[in-house]
Amino acid sequence: MKVIFLADVKGKGKKGEIKEVSTGYAQNYLLKKHLAKEATKEAIAELKGKQNAQAKYEEEIFSEAQKLKKVLEDETTVVRLQAKAGQDGRLFGSIPSKQITDALEQQYKIKIDKRKVDLKQPLRSLGYADIPVKLHPELVSSIRVHIDEIK
Repeated sequence: MKVIFLADVKGKGKKGEIKEVSTGYAQNYLLKKHLAKEATKEAIAELKGKQNAQAKYEEEIFSEAQKLKKVLEDETTVVRLQAKAGQDGRLFGSIPSKQITDALEQQYKIKIDKRKVDLKQPLRSLGYADIPVKLHPELVSSIRVHIDEIK
């Protein structure tokens, strides 16, 4: 019997797959527990429609991420921050990813989640720094940050 899996079933199939399983297994386990449904022409057409819609949605998200990457990597996009520093250029304290994303939103009206900023250590010195940002699982960009001393 051909079924469409509605959820992942270990050793049998993943959600959205169409597979041939034994009739008894399908009727007594998969269909009863709503883990699968029978693969009729209508159900297969519905599944294909959902997969196409999902692919289109993911393509839209990827294109938005690409546009955002162009804006972030533009030479004129520099996030400027000010902090107190000693004579050797080291900051009193540090600048975490939250402060960088807040400044980006204030200066350029671009909202990025602080968890997407891949900052290994908070910034602790004056000057320029390129900070990697994960905009999409397949797309990484960088934010240029300039830290000035408060006079």
